[in-house]
Amino acid sequence: MIRSVRAMLHADLRALDGGIGRCQDFLFDDTSWTIRYMVADTRKWLPGRKVLISPSALGDWDWQTDAIPVQLDRDAIEACPPLTSDMPVSRQYEVAIAAYYQWPSYWMGPHLWGGAVTPLAGSMAPTQPMDTIEKPGESNLRSVKEVSGYHVQAVDDTAGSVDDFLLQSDTWAIRYLVVDTCNWLPGRKVLISPAWADTIDWKRNRITVGMDRKAIEASPVYDPEHGPPSRDEETVLHRHYDFKPYWWDGV
Repeated sequence: MIRSVRAMLHADLRALDGGIGRCQDFLFDDTSWTIRYMVADTRKWLPGRKVLISPSALGDWDWQTDAIPVQLDRDAIEACPPLTSDMPVSRQYEVAIAAYYQWPSYWMGPHLWGGAVTPLAGSMAPTQPMDTIEKPGESNLRSVKEVSGYHVQAVDDTAGSVDDFLLQSDTWAIRYLVVDTCNWLPGRKVLISPAWADTIDWKRNRITVGMDRKAIEASPVYDPEHGPPSRDEETVLHRHYDFKPYWWDGV
């Protein structure tokens, strides 16, 4: 199922034994464009503190109540390694929090989630005492809120700006950027896969795609009011741009 990231922002977070705050942001890695953590604002429960929660511990978002279940108890969350700042998140911190919760180390293994294709492929284990762990390698995490508003540059002109992200709910991979073309096609939104991006200029807040504006203009319209695209609509979109569908790879 394809799901809007924006729709889940500010949802209530419900741990096994009570509320813990709200969803404030999501962090994705800029190599696979997969969401690795939800940023939880613990609000009055733990004032001034934010924690990261892996999709491994998240249940399905209930759009009717605007709530996301968290398969952890409050004591475990309160005792987790502290996040000293929003960004950047170091790989050392990722290793520490993965060891504490026994979450999969997505950066180690051949699949999207390390040894598995989805974050829920393995069983959850009890939390472990926090140890000081050193691990080489750099984290490549980006904030969804940070990238929202980035310009999308076609080969011949600006195509619009990033308005939302659509993820695949089982793998948490970002499948599409929702591009608002308001600068030249008022009121219209289109979908472009981050896999089709040529370059991403993080300093200039710009994503370059290898297609001209005419092709984007002729692409299928995306209407958020009608919900996420169906598989048939995704197929039409991929045929329009002549790209192989991601589901052909089985991920």
